[in-house]
Amino acid sequence: MKKIIIIGAGPAGLTAAYELMSRSKEYEVTVFEESNTFGGISRTVNYKGNRMDMGGHRFFSKVPEVNQWWEKMLPSQGALPYDDVVLGREATVVSGGPDPEKTDRVMLKRHRLSRIFFKRKFFDYPISLKFDTIKNMGFGTTFVVGCSYIKSSIVKRKERSLEDFYINRFGKKLYSMFFENYTENLWGRHPSEISPEWGAQRVKGLSISAVLKDMFGKAFNKKNRKVETSLIEEFSYPKLGPGQLWEITAAEFEKMGGKIVKNAKVTKILKDSSNKLTGIVYVKDGKETEFDGDYVISSMPVKDLVEGMNDVPKEYLDIASGLPYRDYMTVGVLVPHLNLKNETKTKTIGNIVPDDWVYVHDRSVKMGRFQIYNNWSPYLVKDIENSVWIGLEYFCNEGDEMWSMTDDEFGRLGISEMVKMKLIDSEDEVMDYHVERVKKAYPAYFDTYEHMDDLRNYLDTIPNLFCVGRNGQHRYNNIDHSMCTAFETVDNIISGKTSKDNIWNVNTEKEYHETKSEG
Repeated sequence: MKKIIIIGAGPAGLTAAYELMSRSKEYEVTVFEESNTFGGISRTVNYKGNRMDMGGHRFFSKVPEVNQWWEKMLPSQGALPYDDVVLGREATVVSGGPDPEKTDRVMLKRHRLSRIFFKRKFFDYPISLKFDTIKNMGFGTTFVVGCSYIKSSIVKRKERSLEDFYINRFGKKLYSMFFENYTENLWGRHPSEISPEWGAQRVKGLSISAVLKDMFGKAFNKKNRKVETSLIEEFSYPKLGPGQLWEITAAEFEKMGGKIVKNAKVTKILKDSSNKLTGIVYVKDGKETEFDGDYVISSMPVKDLVEGMNDVPKEYLDIASGLPYRDYMTVGVLVPHLNLKNETKTKTIGNIVPDDWVYVHDRSVKMGRFQIYNNWSPYLVKDIENSVWIGLEYFCNEGDEMWSMTDDEFGRLGISEMVKMKLIDSEDEVMDYHVERVKKAYPAYFDTYEHMDDLRNYLDTIPNLFCVGRNGQHRYNNIDHSMCTAFETVDNIISGKTSKDNIWNVNTEKEYHETKSEG
């Protein structure tokens, strides 16, 4: 029986583990996870009955195989969840599906709303051309935005950076208002220093023209209109947060005989003279243990993978060591209410604003985004009728001034910025708060990233190594893309396919993530 080692119990690692065990009896599969939780950045943190979604995860995919997989693990709701029932809101239900009020193993259907908070006003995200947008910007600014966009449509910039990418699609004025500062806050680098590839993978075909097409498609009720990922209006969401999916996946994997070793940090990847991996070394409870295997599927950061491998040529080691990441910190804050006025047509419990998350474009604060967990799922909040559970998100680098703050110092920073933004009137209103840190949350597209293809080519010379997932490929993948890298890897292992191009090509083809007809 072949032994397969999987490093990391996030979406990619657990998907690969489950698929291997369910599709073949020829493998002994062991997953090594550094923490004691499942899901990686897609985990859910339970703090006194209030749950936090690390980063905010909408479940939406244009890949049928992924949607079928989610449906198998968490069937779509067959009845409305608590808040929709109380408020008389409509949402998609599936005949014969589970009732969220009676079972936890269910995928909710939620309405999407994300907006930009700029100059204490809300703007649609993506930017729309509705009257409210024009009113909030002012007619003069709107005119300049329009002229700037027309100019960018006629005179295209050569896309050498993310700045060029954004200006080509939105015009310089809109870029300076809604992209430049936020992007610099997110990455700690100006967009002119970041590869345009990040935009190609994350913005996914979104532009003023895409917004116009979608707007007119709705206006004329056009059937089979194509919907960009960033423009979706409804998404799936696990009742108890994204981590619930991976906790269920881990349990199903173990039922089939798979093994998971938690609190096990992989420190070395062992390679023999023939350039083939023979196993790993991991540390658990202070003890170092060697574990042998025939295949290694790695979702650990490429930087750590290569630095932990023996006999790597210096040029590739240097590329890996220079790969940058962005970390983030979040503080969950429990308050009785928010000052933000709900001026939308969407009814909410407590009449809070209905946003899932809000992008903060206020240059006077360090906050990057905030989530309103009440709107993701009513079951994330212990007392949804009398409290608002909000997550304040900050981007930083491990070891920097913000990262080095104590939990109390960081919590006070976030709460003080809530007051400054007039989300609440006083710090005294805060009922409780909780701080979380996430290392290497975002693989970044600068520094040695320009040589990533060279590093990939080297890694592909190791026949029994497969790199999957966001950090495993140093690519800003969504959950579904990470899962697809696992699907492709399992296909390769079972079929004996030697080329790994299909694994690396996930989330690189324009057609792959830009088109799917929505009736």
